[in-house]
Parts: sequence; C-alpha cells; structure tokens
Amino acid sequence: MSEPNPYAADGEPEYKWGPTQPPGTPAYGYPNAAPGYGYPGPHPGPNDTPAYSQTQPAGVPVPVNPVPMGGTPLVSIGDITVMGDSIVTPAGTLPLRGAVWNATDMSRTEEKMPTHAIVLAIVFFIFCLLGLLFLLMKEKTTTGFIQVTVTSAGKHHSTMIPAQHPGTFQQVMGQINYARSLSSM
Repeated sequence: MSEPNPYAADGEPEYKWGPTQPPGTPAYGYPNAAPGYGYPGPHPGPNDTPAYSQTQPAGVPVPVNPVPMGGTPLVSIGDITVMGDSIVTPAGTLPLRGAVWNATDMSRTEEKMPTHAIVLAIVFFIFCLLGLLFLLMKEKTTTGFIQVTVTSAGKHHSTMIPAQHPGTFQQVMGQINYARSLSSM
C-alpha cells in the first residue's frame, strides 16, 4: 500500500493519484506562478540592460535591445545575404528597402591552343598529314572576378566573386536582379 497523504483535508480521500502539493501553493503554469521553464516572463523595457555581459572596443556603442536576426536567407551573393527585410554583410546589417545594387564584370575569357594538341600534331604529322587537325583544338579559360556592390541607408559594401566560367556573370546578374526586385517592394 502507499503512504497516507499528509495534506489531505477532512472529508477528502486519504490516498490520491499523482504528486501532491501543500495547500496554497500555486500550480505550475497558473498566472500567479513564478516564471519557469517554458513560462513567459516579463519583457525587458527599452531602458533595461541585457542580462548578459558584452565586451566591445572603447567607443563602440552597445545596443541595449539588439534586433533579432532571424528568418530564411532569400539569396546569397558572395558574402552578402538578403533576408526578409534586411541585407546582412560582414560590415553590418543594411535595410533592404531602397537598396541600390551594381555589378561589374572584371573577368576575361581567353582561348588558346593546349600544349598536348601541339605535341600530338607533331607526333602524328610524322606518320600522316592528319596530325595537323590537332592544331584545331582550342581551350577556353576564364579568369578574374565579378564585383558586386550594394548601397543602402548611407552604407556601402562590396564583394568580389571569382569567375569560374563565361556564364558566371549572367548567373550573378540573375541573383542581383532578384535582389533588386526585393529591394523595390
């Protein structure tokens, strides 16, 4: 048998199922209960200091109530990430509304004859004249960067994206046009 309930009032059964509390103790989750895990506490006011310590270099203001940066990234261009209503860069957060986007193609694509084509042309020229067809082989290499800049609310950020192939600039322009459409909303 189980132990008798020491908090049972007169007329109540002596045994109860589940945990017991002393009379007058509020149950967890009721409005007069103290905030606990999962129970919302009071919201900090604009003059309240944060509960954690922050160390900043001298002269840099510490935000009292930092704005939470949440949400799903909509597009990422190099180290620039466009969120729902802001642009996140390594230099800080910029407002998305009214942002000006620019891109500059500083890449170049060169076409040259590869070394192995010259070697094959010489080797097969000795055996037959068809070896000269190897001289028609060409190789394209793309080098350089695409510079993307964003300006919003008097702040400016620039990033360089390496050009992998001749179509890299068109891909970046597609992302920038999407970011421009988000900025105009």
